[in-house]
Amino acid sequence: MEKIEHKQISVNGLRMHVAELGEGPVVLFVHGFPELWYAWRHQIAFVAARGYRAVAPDMRGYGETTGAPLDDPSKFTIMHLVGDLIALLDAVAPNEEKVFVVGHDWGAIVAWHLAMYRPDRVRALINLSVPFTPRNPQINAVESARQLYGDDHYIYRFQEPGYIEGVFEEAGTEEVVKNILSYRDTAPFYFPKGQGFNYSVDRAAWLTEQDLDYYVTKFEKTGFTGGVNYYRALALDWELNAPWSGGGVTVPTKFIVGELDFIYHSPGAQDYIHGGGFKQFVPLLEDVVVLQGAAHFISEERHDEINQHIYAFITQF
Repeated sequence: MEKIEHKQISVNGLRMHVAELGEGPVVLFVHGFPELWYAWRHQIAFVAARGYRAVAPDMRGYGETTGAPLDDPSKFTIMHLVGDLIALLDAVAPNEEKVFVVGHDWGAIVAWHLAMYRPDRVRALINLSVPFTPRNPQINAVESARQLYGDDHYIYRFQEPGYIEGVFEEAGTEEVVKNILSYRDTAPFYFPKGQGFNYSVDRAAWLTEQDLDYYVTKFEKTGFTGGVNYYRALALDWELNAPWSGGGVTVPTKFIVGELDFIYHSPGAQDYIHGGGFKQFVPLLEDVVVLQGAAHFISEERHDEINQHIYAFITQF
């Protein structure tokens, strides 16, 4: 951890905090919710020791990255998020036409769109937990989640400005971070109105006190609004993505998911992933890996295996 270099880089109207280590071809790591660059600490050290340059930003609205207006979710669209990464690559690797990209959770969503919008910048893609989902021309993701799961589903509950922030504040940052990162249920998160933060689980074995303290310290400073705004921009994302209806991802891809990941157990997900639908929209999908006994935060929980999967894939190119 001490060797990692930390920088603040002017990117797309932001001051983006970036963690870097190593020399060689760039591997860009894109974190999810509620994570930070720190979620990739094991992968950063691993690929850097094997001749690659690991680059892991705090994404827009997270950690030490500043400059995004938290009171305006329209500044957190998928276009902004991909634009941030393109500008980051221009800044840190101006002579590298294509880079390797690794994403998890919301980071996977951003990475899918990066590869869809700008395949000319992606050498190969490894995404964790969230498969590519083609745009439904009839309904946006917020209304789709509401129809499937009801008003208490986390995506719908996150839409109301200030609501989930109040729930999280009442519970306390440590409880929120610990319980979300330690979550191992195949059912999605629900936040029934008036019930507060109704999760309480033991801290995951992989989540040390030091790790938890790092996350808590950062989210105590920033709050959760930045990350929640990604969800609040989903309906706008649907509008902006209209030109890509029917489109897919055409770069070499590997997908990894935990057997106990709640996203893997969403309606129709396993049939889509294994039944040919996924491959239809990601034609260069070379491998799908289901890690038995693993939950959503697999890059941390099963980092040794994830490291080996990443390395085995990127060394092909």
